[in-house]
Amino acid sequence: MSHDLATVRVGFIGAGQMATALARGFLAAGVLTPERITAADAYASAAERFQSTTKATIAPSNREVLAKSDVVFLAVKPQQMSAVLAEIRPAVERRHLVVSIAAGISLKSLESGLGADRRVIRVMPNTPCLVAAGAAAYALGSAATTEDGALVQALLNTVGVSAPVAEALLDAVTGLSGSGPAFVYLMIEALSDGGVRAGLPRELSTKFAAQTVLGAARMVLETQQHPGALKDAVTSPGGTTIAGIQALENAGVRGGLMNAVVAATERSRQLSQG
Repeated sequence: MSHDLATVRVGFIGAGQMATALARGFLAAGVLTPERITAADAYASAAERFQSTTKATIAPSNREVLAKSDVVFLAVKPQQMSAVLAEIRPAVERRHLVVSIAAGISLKSLESGLGADRRVIRVMPNTPCLVAAGAAAYALGSAATTEDGALVQALLNTVGVSAPVAEALLDAVTGLSGSGPAFVYLMIEALSDGGVRAGLPRELSTKFAAQTVLGAARMVLETQQHPGALKDAVTSPGGTTIAGIQALENAGVRGGLMNAVVAATERSRQLSQG
């Protein structure tokens, strides 16, 4: 069964930060209205925050979310997933498309918990979806259809960019775009510190640091040039930029960022195995 994006009802089991970011992103994009969103969370405080920022319906139970939804996002912590799957299994019907955003929970585990004939998709999103700048990858379960994948991609594309990948690559996606925003925040903070050290006021330094990262990212995406070529275009012989790049190379920044992605990827794999 496929669903029309204009009428689809979306539910969230788990109403924490990522669920809230997705819901707010869908609302801001105009693809959903509060009346077509339902959520439940075991913690009242999380449910209250979700409701206050989205104006969506808070259901008294996870099964009530399923009753009112066509697409259901599982947004609980990985260690809670087994119990949640056991609880909702009797209420998951063939009409439901179940989308898990829990790190480390495999499609095999989801299908084992819900039934092999249930339509499930595993997604790795990131929090910039809140500002329509997310990056998400997804993998289809054995019973999910091409139309199911298209629907999830259409939803995710309203809050950023998305792409299908083999499930084995989702750990690498977790290490890069899932954890990556934190790495970039660290870079922005460091750039801002550098600006302050050079004499700029903190507020202006942070604003310019963030805008510089944003502008550079847009240059990569919109020109489709290799980052190295764009770097070379602003690196004059004997100039300020090459002096700064040498300082970064001396500090091992390139290798440090690569190691951060690999470390986060390995941790995701450990969580999947555990």
